[in-house]
Amino acid sequence: MNKIKKLFLSLTLFERLLWSISVSSVIISFFAFGSDNAFTLIASVIGLTALVFCAKGHPVGQVLIIAFSVFYGIVSFGQRYYGEMITYLGMSTPMAVMALVSWLRNTVGDSQEVKVNKLTKKHITVVFLLSFLVSVGFYFILEALGNASLITSTVSVFTSFLAASLTFLRSPFYALAYASNDIVLIVLWIIASVKDISGIPMVICFTMFLINDMYGFINWQRMKKRQQLFFDEDL
Repeated sequence: MNKIKKLFLSLTLFERLLWSISVSSVIISFFAFGSDNAFTLIASVIGLTALVFCAKGHPVGQVLIIAFSVFYGIVSFGQRYYGEMITYLGMSTPMAVMALVSWLRNTVGDSQEVKVNKLTKKHITVVFLLSFLVSVGFYFILEALGNASLITSTVSVFTSFLAASLTFLRSPFYALAYASNDIVLIVLWIIASVKDISGIPMVICFTMFLINDMYGFINWQRMKKRQQLFFDEDL
């Protein structure tokens, strides 16, 4: 309990406020729209908590991403969003494990803050090429499975793979890639909500994800500048 308390105390006042508003919005929408899927609520709260710590560059964020991926995969299966299920369970989860190892091996000084990395042209080319190839492959797999909202789900695979790769590479642009994925998922769950109003909490959830990811990008830019000063002083 002391470690958990210490983690939350490490958050700034703004970060605590952002987390509180995000989680409260999800909980209120969950009960307001009569959702009876507890996994939806659990996934949302874990995911929002993960984003706050990822925005700080803290490795615990990746641990929570792994937990979120499992719960979200279960929720997606219930909506026949097989692309989401396969993406999160088969791709996001193992890539989050890889990102966790990468973050733990690359911290600044004695802190647990991950060292921000600068992408090379080779990184960018490989990441986008792999994201495209994975998306094309998933398109045919999802088509064969009869996936709901095929095109939107395929775009989600692309943005998810791109975001997970940039997270592993410790680039601030991981947050923008996830923000793009959030927009896709908002559309995806709006489509689901037309048929079943209980899907609205997931729309609210990913709207909060979008806000948190935008903050993550801003804070990683601050981290980058602060770390540049740190390493300059060590020279």
